[in-house]
Amino acid sequence: MGGQGTRLRPLTDSRPKALVEIDGRTLLEVALARLRAFGVHEVIVNVHHFADMVVAYLAAKQNFGMRIEISREEVLLDTGGGLKKAAWFFLDDSRWSDEPFLLHNVDVLSNIDLGSMVQFHKEHEAIATLAVQQRQSSRYLLFDQREQLCGRHFEREQRTELSRPGEPLQALAFCGIHVISPRLLDMMTEDGVFSIIESYLRLAARSQRIVAYRADEYCWRDLGTLESLQEAAQDPQRG
Repeated sequence: MGGQGTRLRPLTDSRPKALVEIDGRTLLEVALARLRAFGVHEVIVNVHHFADMVVAYLAAKQNFGMRIEISREEVLLDTGGGLKKAAWFFLDDSRWSDEPFLLHNVDVLSNIDLGSMVQFHKEHEAIATLAVQQRQSSRYLLFDQREQLCGRHFEREQRTELSRPGEPLQALAFCGIHVISPRLLDMMTEDGVFSIIESYLRLAARSQRIVAYRADEYCWRDLGTLESLQEAAQDPQRG
């Protein structure tokens, strides 16, 4: 959630995206409540834009009764760089060294069954499981018939990148929710600023199991724009 939230301006001219509100609740509170409902009680939050406001907000809310650590990004590191910087959190306690963890965008609103997704991840012995839907998007991830990641497609540029062969390929839109096995962290050889999708595609080429969790039956919204935020506030089925 460390991004500058430029698509939500002017709301983010004076606050971070995580503290933008919907129905009187911040996006951060909504995301944390969703995680807590599925038994998550330990969280690390990436911050950059108005970072101190997030820290003060969590302190005022007593961390919503959770253990919350902060990962400050002086330079925006993107999804992969941000996870790599925060990797210590997931390796800090040997009790959880083999347990998968959730990576959840703060500007995503859904009723996806996270418990079912974690169970799916374990059953498929994946290093990463990505919530995806069949819907319109400017970018798609490409999966084979076994739901394994094979590449990606950029709709506007009409450009496709393949990491491994697969026929036929399914083009699915990513929902910004991942389940990740801790062993992935040691496989992230990229450094600095990079997208986690880059790591996934490289590892898929090496036959690592990165799989699709089909979330077509669930409600899902990207709250990253003013329009989508306003639509969600008026939708009783938003998740």
